[in-house]
Amino acid sequence: MKSAVLCVLICAVGISNGCVPSLTKVSGTAAPRTYCSGDIIFQDEFNCINSQNWFFENTLAGGGNWEFQWYPGFDPENLRAEDGVLKFVPTLTSERFGEAFLTQGRVAIPPDQCTQADWYGCDRTGNDNNIINPARSIRVDTRESFGFVYGELEIRAKMPAGDWLWPALWLMPMHNVYGGWPRSGEIDLMEMRGNRNLFDGATNVGVEQGGSTMHFGPNWNHNGWPTAHGTRNIQPGYNSGFHNFTLRWEPTRITFLFDGDVVNTVEAGTGFWDRGNFQNSGFANPWTRGTVLAPFDQEFYIIMNLAVGGVNFFPDHFVNRDGPKPWNNGSPTALRDFWRGRSSWEPTWNRDTEDSFMQIDYVRVRAL
Repeated sequence: MKSAVLCVLICAVGISNGCVPSLTKVSGTAAPRTYCSGDIIFQDEFNCINSQNWFFENTLAGGGNWEFQWYPGFDPENLRAEDGVLKFVPTLTSERFGEAFLTQGRVAIPPDQCTQADWYGCDRTGNDNNIINPARSIRVDTRESFGFVYGELEIRAKMPAGDWLWPALWLMPMHNVYGGWPRSGEIDLMEMRGNRNLFDGATNVGVEQGGSTMHFGPNWNHNGWPTAHGTRNIQPGYNSGFHNFTLRWEPTRITFLFDGDVVNTVEAGTGFWDRGNFQNSGFANPWTRGTVLAPFDQEFYIIMNLAVGGVNFFPDHFVNRDGPKPWNNGSPTALRDFWRGRSSWEPTWNRDTEDSFMQIDYVRVRAL
Protein backbone atom coordinates (compact mmCIF):
# COMPACT_ATOMS: atom_id res chain seq x y z
CA MET A 1 0.00 0.00 0.00
CA LYS A 2 1.34 3.44 -0.92
CA SER A 3 1.97 5.96 1.82
CA ALA A 4 -0.96 8.28 2.41
CA VAL A 5 1.34 11.30 2.24
CA LEU A 6 2.10 10.45 -1.39
CA CYS A 7 -1.55 10.32 -2.33
CA VAL A 8 -2.31 13.95 -3.14
CA LEU A 9 -5.75 15.02 -4.26
CA ILE A 10 -5.77 16.65 -7.69
CA CYS A 11 -8.78 18.76 -8.54
CA ALA A 12 -9.71 20.01 -11.96
CA VAL A 13 -9.78 23.79 -12.09
CA GLY A 14 -11.59 26.22 -14.29
CA ILE A 15 -9.92 27.75 -17.31
CA SER A 16 -10.34 31.32 -18.39
CA ASN A 17 -11.49 30.57 -21.94
CA GLY A 18 -15.09 29.43 -22.16
CA CYS A 19 -15.53 28.80 -18.46
CA VAL A 20 -19.20 28.52 -17.50
CA PRO A 21 -19.71 29.78 -13.93
CA SER A 22 -20.85 27.10 -11.52
CA LEU A 23 -23.76 27.11 -9.07
CA THR A 24 -21.81 24.73 -6.86
CA LYS A 25 -20.32 25.99 -3.61
CA VAL A 26 -17.54 24.11 -1.82
CA SER A 27 -15.46 24.25 1.34
CA GLY A 28 -12.81 22.19 3.11
CA THR A 29 -9.11 21.54 2.85
CA ALA A 30 -9.47 19.56 -0.40
CA ALA A 31 -11.87 22.00 -2.06
CA PRO A 32 -10.55 23.70 -5.22
CA ARG A 33 -10.16 27.47 -5.26
CA THR A 34 -11.35 27.90 -8.82
CA TYR A 35 -13.59 25.71 -10.95
CA CYS A 36 -16.13 25.84 -13.74
CA SER A 37 -19.42 24.10 -14.40
CA GLY A 38 -18.68 20.47 -15.30
CA ASP A 39 -15.27 20.32 -13.61
CA ILE A 40 -14.39 17.50 -11.28
CA ILE A 41 -13.97 19.26 -7.94
CA PHE A 42 -13.32 16.23 -5.72
CA GLN A 43 -12.18 12.73 -6.54
CA ASP A 44 -10.49 9.71 -5.06
CA GLU A 45 -9.47 6.74 -7.20
CA PHE A 46 -8.14 4.83 -4.16
CA ASN A 47 -4.66 3.96 -5.32
CA CYS A 48 -3.96 4.42 -1.62
CA ILE A 49 -5.78 5.44 1.53
CA ASN A 50 -5.66 9.21 1.45
CA SER A 51 -5.84 10.56 4.99
CA GLN A 52 -5.98 14.08 3.53
CA ASN A 53 -9.39 13.23 2.06
CA TRP A 54 -10.97 11.04 4.72
CA PHE A 55 -11.79 11.43 8.40
CA PHE A 56 -12.01 8.13 10.33
CA GLU A 57 -14.83 7.60 12.82
CA ASN A 58 -13.60 6.35 16.22
CA THR A 59 -16.52 5.37 18.46
CA LEU A 60 -18.74 2.59 19.76
CA ALA A 61 -21.80 4.83 19.59
CA GLY A 62 -23.74 2.99 16.88
CA GLY A 63 -25.68 6.14 16.07
CA GLY A 64 -29.31 6.61 17.03
CA ASN A 65 -29.93 3.10 15.67
CA TRP A 66 -27.76 1.40 18.34
CA GLU A 67 -25.87 -0.42 15.61
CA PHE A 68 -23.69 -3.36 16.64
CA GLN A 69 -20.34 -2.33 15.16
CA TRP A 70 -17.34 -0.59 16.70
CA TYR A 71 -15.67 1.98 14.45
CA PRO A 72 -12.01 1.97 15.62
CA GLY A 73 -10.67 4.87 13.58
CA PHE A 74 -8.22 3.63 10.98
CA ASP A 75 -7.40 -0.07 11.28
CA PRO A 76 -5.71 -1.90 8.39
CA GLU A 77 -7.66 -5.03 9.30
CA ASN A 78 -10.86 -3.19 8.46
CA LEU A 79 -9.80 -0.88 5.62
CA ARG A 80 -7.59 -1.69 2.65
CA ALA A 81 -6.67 -0.03 -0.63
CA GLU A 82 -5.83 -2.73 -3.15
CA ASP A 83 -5.61 -2.42 -6.95
CA GLY A 84 -7.40 0.92 -6.94
CA VAL A 85 -10.29 -0.28 -4.77
CA LEU A 86 -11.07 0.76 -1.18
CA LYS A 87 -12.29 -2.26 0.78
CA PHE A 88 -14.35 -2.07 3.99
CA VAL A 89 -13.84 -5.32 5.88
CA PRO A 90 -16.12 -6.35 8.78
CA THR A 91 -14.39 -8.37 11.52
CA LEU A 92 -15.27 -9.77 14.93
CA THR A 93 -14.13 -8.06 18.12
CA SER A 94 -13.52 -11.44 19.76
CA GLU A 95 -10.85 -12.25 17.17
CA ARG A 96 -8.78 -9.31 18.38
CA PHE A 97 -9.44 -9.36 22.12
CA GLY A 98 -10.95 -12.76 22.94
CA GLU A 99 -14.58 -13.62 23.56
CA ALA A 100 -14.42 -12.93 27.30
CA PHE A 101 -13.65 -9.29 26.49
CA LEU A 102 -17.21 -8.81 25.25
CA THR A 103 -18.66 -9.32 28.72
CA GLN A 104 -15.71 -8.40 30.93
CA GLY A 105 -13.70 -5.81 29.02
CA ARG A 106 -13.77 -2.04 28.85
CA VAL A 107 -13.20 0.29 25.92
CA ALA A 108 -12.18 3.82 26.94
CA ILE A 109 -11.38 6.03 23.97
CA PRO A 110 -9.53 9.22 25.00
CA PRO A 111 -11.78 12.28 24.64
CA ASP A 112 -9.45 13.91 22.12
CA GLN A 113 -9.67 10.80 19.92
CA CYS A 114 -13.31 9.78 20.36
CA THR A 115 -15.50 11.15 17.59
CA GLN A 116 -18.97 10.46 19.04
CA ALA A 117 -19.60 10.44 22.79
CA ASP A 118 -23.37 9.98 22.66
CA TRP A 119 -24.84 6.52 23.21
CA TYR A 120 -21.84 5.52 25.39
CA GLY A 121 -19.60 5.88 22.37
CA CYS A 122 -16.37 6.77 24.19
CA ASP A 123 -16.45 4.60 27.30
CA ARG A 124 -18.19 1.26 27.54
CA THR A 125 -17.80 -1.70 29.88
CA GLY A 126 -19.14 -5.10 28.93
CA ASN A 127 -21.34 -7.32 31.07
CA ASP A 128 -23.54 -10.35 30.49
CA ASN A 129 -26.49 -8.32 29.23
CA ASN A 130 -24.76 -5.33 27.63
CA ILE A 131 -21.76 -6.60 25.76
CA ILE A 132 -19.03 -4.68 23.96
CA ASN A 133 -19.88 -4.21 20.28
CA PRO A 134 -19.10 -7.64 18.76
CA ALA A 135 -18.28 -6.44 15.23
CA ARG A 136 -15.63 -3.99 14.00
CA SER A 137 -15.90 -2.03 10.78
CA ILE A 138 -15.10 1.36 9.24
CA ARG A 139 -16.79 4.68 8.62
CA VAL A 140 -15.04 7.46 6.69
CA ASP A 141 -16.20 10.92 5.70
CA THR A 142 -15.06 14.24 4.24
CA ARG A 143 -16.23 16.50 7.09
CA GLU A 144 -12.84 18.25 7.21
CA SER A 145 -11.70 17.98 3.60
CA PHE A 146 -14.71 18.62 1.38
CA GLY A 147 -18.30 19.80 1.51
CA PHE A 148 -20.50 21.01 -1.33
CA VAL A 149 -23.96 22.17 -2.26
CA TYR A 150 -25.32 21.54 -5.77
CA GLY A 151 -23.41 19.33 -8.16
CA GLU A 152 -23.20 15.68 -9.13
CA LEU A 153 -21.76 13.00 -6.85
CA GLU A 154 -20.93 9.62 -8.37
CA ILE A 155 -19.72 6.63 -6.36
CA ARG A 156 -18.89 3.37 -8.11
CA ALA A 157 -19.18 0.55 -5.62
CA LYS A 158 -19.75 -3.14 -5.06
CA MET A 159 -22.01 -3.86 -2.13
CA PRO A 160 -21.37 -6.58 0.47
CA ALA A 161 -23.37 -9.75 1.10
CA GLY A 162 -23.86 -11.25 4.55
CA ASP A 163 -26.75 -11.32 6.98
CA TRP A 164 -27.35 -8.08 8.89
CA LEU A 165 -24.65 -6.06 7.11
CA TRP A 166 -25.73 -2.49 6.37
CA PRO A 167 -23.63 -0.59 3.80
CA ALA A 168 -24.35 3.08 3.25
CA LEU A 169 -23.24 5.93 0.97
CA TRP A 170 -24.70 9.18 2.26
CA LEU A 171 -24.27 12.85 3.16
CA MET A 172 -24.71 15.03 6.24
CA PRO A 173 -24.62 18.83 6.66
CA MET A 174 -21.26 20.50 7.18
CA HIS A 175 -22.97 22.92 9.56
CA ASN A 176 -26.34 22.42 11.22
CA VAL A 177 -27.59 25.74 9.91
CA TYR A 178 -31.23 24.90 10.63
CA GLY A 179 -30.67 22.97 13.86
CA GLY A 180 -30.02 19.39 14.94
CA TRP A 181 -31.14 16.28 13.08
CA PRO A 182 -33.30 16.14 11.05
CA ARG A 183 -33.85 19.91 10.84
CA SER A 184 -30.68 20.40 8.78
CA GLY A 185 -31.35 17.31 6.66
CA GLU A 186 -29.71 14.05 5.66
CA ILE A 187 -29.23 12.63 2.15
CA ASP A 188 -28.89 8.87 1.72
CA LEU A 189 -27.61 8.08 -1.75
CA MET A 190 -27.55 4.31 -1.33
CA GLU A 191 -28.40 2.00 1.55
CA MET A 192 -28.79 -1.75 1.36
CA ARG A 193 -29.28 -4.80 3.57
CA GLY A 194 -26.67 -7.49 3.02
CA ASN A 195 -28.95 -10.48 3.52
CA ARG A 196 -29.25 -12.58 0.38
CA ASN A 197 -32.71 -13.91 1.22
CA LEU A 198 -34.48 -11.25 3.27
CA PHE A 199 -38.11 -10.70 2.30
CA ASP A 200 -40.98 -8.35 3.00
CA GLY A 201 -43.79 -10.46 1.64
CA ALA A 202 -42.72 -11.50 -1.86
CA THR A 203 -40.15 -8.70 -2.28
CA ASN A 204 -36.45 -9.26 -1.70
CA VAL A 205 -35.38 -6.41 0.59
CA GLY A 206 -31.82 -7.70 0.95
CA VAL A 207 -29.04 -7.55 -1.64
CA GLU A 208 -31.51 -7.16 -4.51
CA GLN A 209 -32.87 -3.85 -3.19
CA GLY A 210 -31.11 -0.50 -2.91
CA GLY A 211 -32.74 2.58 -1.51
CA SER A 212 -32.29 6.37 -1.55
CA THR A 213 -33.82 8.64 1.06
CA MET A 214 -33.88 12.23 2.27
CA HIS A 215 -34.53 12.94 5.95
CA PHE A 216 -36.00 16.28 7.04
CA GLY A 217 -38.36 17.59 9.68
CA PRO A 218 -38.75 19.90 12.68
CA ASN A 219 -37.75 17.14 15.14
CA TRP A 220 -36.87 13.44 15.25
CA ASN A 221 -40.44 12.14 15.40
CA HIS A 222 -41.67 14.48 12.68
CA ASN A 223 -39.56 13.25 9.76
CA GLY A 224 -40.82 13.50 6.20
CA TRP A 225 -38.55 10.78 4.80
CA PRO A 226 -41.42 8.58 3.45
CA THR A 227 -42.21 11.35 0.95
CA ALA A 228 -38.59 11.36 -0.32
CA HIS A 229 -37.77 7.66 -0.51
CA GLY A 230 -37.24 5.40 -3.50
CA THR A 231 -36.02 1.85 -4.08
CA ARG A 232 -34.81 -0.18 -7.03
CA ASN A 233 -34.56 -3.97 -7.16
CA ILE A 234 -32.20 -5.83 -9.47
CA GLN A 235 -31.10 -9.40 -9.92
CA PRO A 236 -28.82 -11.02 -8.98
CA GLY A 237 -28.18 -8.10 -6.57
CA TYR A 238 -25.99 -5.09 -5.84
CA ASN A 239 -23.37 -7.43 -4.41
CA SER A 240 -22.80 -8.80 -7.89
CA GLY A 241 -20.27 -6.55 -9.59
CA PHE A 242 -19.73 -2.80 -9.38
CA HIS A 243 -22.56 -0.31 -9.80
CA ASN A 244 -22.70 3.46 -10.27
CA PHE A 245 -24.66 5.42 -7.67
CA THR A 246 -25.29 9.05 -8.61
CA LEU A 247 -26.74 12.07 -6.83
CA ARG A 248 -27.71 14.95 -9.11
CA TRP A 249 -28.27 17.97 -6.86
CA GLU A 250 -29.92 21.04 -8.36
CA PRO A 251 -31.38 24.18 -6.69
CA THR A 252 -34.96 22.95 -7.08
CA ARG A 253 -34.65 19.15 -7.14
CA ILE A 254 -32.47 16.19 -6.17
CA THR A 255 -32.33 13.11 -8.38
CA PHE A 256 -30.98 9.69 -7.44
CA LEU A 257 -29.76 7.29 -10.12
CA PHE A 258 -28.45 3.71 -9.96
CA ASP A 259 -26.53 2.68 -13.07
CA GLY A 260 -28.11 5.60 -14.90
CA ASP A 261 -31.68 4.64 -14.02
CA VAL A 262 -33.66 7.16 -11.98
CA VAL A 263 -34.59 5.71 -8.59
CA ASN A 264 -36.26 8.86 -7.30
CA THR A 265 -36.57 12.55 -8.11
CA VAL A 266 -37.46 14.81 -5.21
CA GLU A 267 -38.82 18.15 -6.39
CA ALA A 268 -38.69 21.10 -4.01
CA GLY A 269 -42.16 22.21 -5.07
CA THR A 270 -43.44 24.72 -2.52
CA GLY A 271 -40.85 23.59 0.02
CA PHE A 272 -40.11 20.73 2.37
CA TRP A 273 -42.36 22.09 5.11
CA ASP A 274 -45.32 21.52 2.81
CA ARG A 275 -43.90 18.22 1.52
CA GLY A 276 -43.77 16.84 5.05
CA ASN A 277 -47.20 18.26 5.92
CA PHE A 278 -45.79 19.68 9.12
CA GLN A 279 -48.32 22.53 9.43
CA ASN A 280 -50.08 20.86 12.37
CA SER A 281 -46.96 19.43 14.01
CA GLY A 282 -46.88 22.03 16.77
CA PHE A 283 -43.41 23.16 15.69
CA ALA A 284 -42.24 26.29 13.92
CA ASN A 285 -40.91 26.03 10.38
CA PRO A 286 -37.08 26.04 10.72
CA TRP A 287 -36.52 26.74 7.01
CA THR A 288 -38.23 30.12 6.52
CA ARG A 289 -34.92 31.90 5.93
CA GLY A 290 -33.75 29.33 3.37
CA THR A 291 -34.49 28.72 -0.30
CA VAL A 292 -37.26 26.49 -1.58
CA LEU A 293 -34.86 23.54 -1.27
CA ALA A 294 -34.12 24.16 2.43
CA PRO A 295 -32.73 22.37 4.36
CA PHE A 296 -30.93 20.98 1.31
CA ASP A 297 -29.57 24.36 0.22
CA GLN A 298 -26.45 24.13 2.41
CA GLU A 299 -23.13 22.29 2.07
CA PHE A 300 -23.05 18.59 2.92
CA TYR A 301 -20.11 16.19 3.30
CA ILE A 302 -19.75 12.63 2.00
CA ILE A 303 -19.91 9.54 4.25
CA MET A 304 -19.19 5.89 3.45
CA ASN A 305 -19.60 3.17 6.06
CA LEU A 306 -20.33 -0.48 6.63
CA ALA A 307 -22.60 -0.90 9.66
CA VAL A 308 -23.92 -4.07 11.27
CA GLY A 309 -27.42 -4.65 12.63
CA GLY A 310 -29.06 -2.08 14.85
CA VAL A 311 -32.62 -1.67 16.10
CA ASN A 312 -34.12 0.25 13.19
CA PHE A 313 -33.02 -0.70 9.68
CA PHE A 314 -33.98 -4.39 9.94
CA PRO A 315 -37.70 -4.48 10.87
CA ASP A 316 -38.82 -7.43 12.96
CA HIS A 317 -41.51 -8.46 10.47
CA PHE A 318 -39.01 -9.09 7.65
CA VAL A 319 -38.45 -12.81 7.00
CA ASN A 320 -34.86 -13.98 6.62
CA ARG A 321 -34.97 -17.33 4.87
CA ASP A 322 -31.35 -18.16 5.73
CA GLY A 323 -32.06 -18.06 9.47
CA PRO A 324 -34.31 -16.11 11.83
CA LYS A 325 -33.33 -12.69 13.02
CA PRO A 326 -31.68 -13.33 16.41
CA TRP A 327 -32.78 -10.11 18.12
CA ASN A 328 -35.91 -8.03 18.53
CA ASN A 329 -35.70 -4.31 17.88
CA GLY A 330 -37.45 -3.53 21.15
CA SER A 331 -35.21 -5.73 23.27
CA PRO A 332 -32.82 -4.10 25.78
CA THR A 333 -30.40 -6.98 25.06
CA ALA A 334 -30.46 -6.74 21.25
CA LEU A 335 -26.65 -6.55 21.03
CA ARG A 336 -26.20 -9.66 23.18
CA ASP A 337 -28.93 -11.55 21.33
CA PHE A 338 -27.33 -10.74 17.97
CA TRP A 339 -24.02 -12.16 19.17
CA ARG A 340 -25.62 -15.29 20.58
CA GLY A 341 -27.13 -15.95 17.15
CA ARG A 342 -23.78 -15.79 15.34
CA SER A 343 -23.94 -19.46 14.33
CA SER A 344 -26.69 -18.48 11.88
CA TRP A 345 -25.31 -15.22 10.48
CA GLU A 346 -21.52 -15.55 10.55
CA PRO A 347 -21.41 -18.33 7.89
CA THR A 348 -23.34 -16.07 5.49
CA TRP A 349 -20.46 -13.56 5.50
CA ASN A 350 -18.25 -16.12 3.68
CA ARG A 351 -15.22 -14.72 5.42
CA ASP A 352 -12.76 -16.77 3.39
CA THR A 353 -13.82 -14.61 0.43
CA GLU A 354 -14.45 -10.88 -0.12
CA ASP A 355 -18.24 -11.35 -0.18
CA SER A 356 -18.76 -9.32 3.00
CA PHE A 357 -16.57 -6.39 1.88
CA MET A 358 -18.01 -3.09 0.72
CA GLN A 359 -15.75 -2.04 -2.15
CA ILE A 360 -15.40 1.48 -3.58
CA ASP A 361 -13.84 1.95 -7.00
CA TYR A 362 -14.01 5.76 -7.01
CA VAL A 363 -15.73 8.86 -5.64
CA ARG A 364 -16.15 11.85 -7.96
CA VAL A 365 -17.96 15.17 -7.63
CA ARG A 366 -18.63 17.48 -10.58
CA ALA A 367 -19.61 21.10 -10.34
CA LEU A 368 -23.08 21.98 -11.56
